[in-house]
Amino acid sequence: MRHGPCSQRNVATKAPECLSRWGTDATRRGCAGTALKHASTQTLFDYWNRRRGRRWAPARSEIDPGDIRHVLADTFLLASDFVDDLRFRLAGTGVCALFAREIKGEAFSSLWSETSREQIENLLAVVLDEKVGVVAGVLGRIESGMDVELELLLLPLAFDGRSRVRAVGVLAPLTPPYWLGDQPISELNLRTLRHIGREQSGIGGPHFGEAQEEPRRRHGFLVYSGGREPDDKLTG
Repeated sequence: MRHGPCSQRNVATKAPECLSRWGTDATRRGCAGTALKHASTQTLFDYWNRRRGRRWAPARSEIDPGDIRHVLADTFLLASDFVDDLRFRLAGTGVCALFAREIKGEAFSSLWSETSREQIENLLAVVLDEKVGVVAGVLGRIESGMDVELELLLLPLAFDGRSRVRAVGVLAPLTPPYWLGDQPISELNLRTLRHIGREQSGIGGPHFGEAQEEPRRRHGFLVYSGGREPDDKLTG
C-alpha cells in the first residue's frame, strides 16, 4: 500500500454530505447540514459509501488503495491481530508525520490522553459492533503546549473470513502546522463527535433519525437508528 507524501493535503471548502452533531437537538431533527471539513475525510467516506452499496460496510478486500491514492497520506487501517486492542496495520506518511515516527503496530488508544482514552475505546466498540462510522473533532497537543485541530474519520470494515482489518480511517489537520514532522503530537483529545453512514448510500445524507426515535445505549453512547431495514444482512 503506497502512501503519498506528507505535503499532500487539501482542506475541503464544500462537501455535499449532510451530518448531524451527536447529542444536540439538531441530531434529533435529522440532518443538521454539518459538512465534513477535510477533503481527505470526504473522499474516503464517499468511496467507502460507494463500495458498501446496500450493506452495512465493505470488506477490506474491496478497498483498493489505487482508488484513493490521493488521500493515502492521511489514511490508516486498524486491525485486531490476536490482541485485545486495535492496532495500526498501516498508516500514511501524513498520519505518521503528526507523531514524527512510524506508528505501525501501535495501539490506536495509546495516542489519546488519559481523559479521552476510555471514550475512544467505547467509540471503537460502537463503530465495530453497530457498524456505524464516526467523524470527530480532535485536538492534538505537542510537549511545548501548542495545539492543532484535526479531523478524525473512522469507518467499519466487514469481516470477510480472511483479513483481521476492522476499520479504515483518516486523521488530518485542518490547517497543517509549521512544526509538522519535527515536533510530535504527544496526545490527542476528543472534542466533538458525529455518527455517519447509518443511512444507505443514495437515500440522502447520513443522520441519526427522526426526533421520535428512541435511542439505544451501547458502550456509553446513545445510538439512533438510521435508515436500514431490520432484515438487512451484512455480507462480504
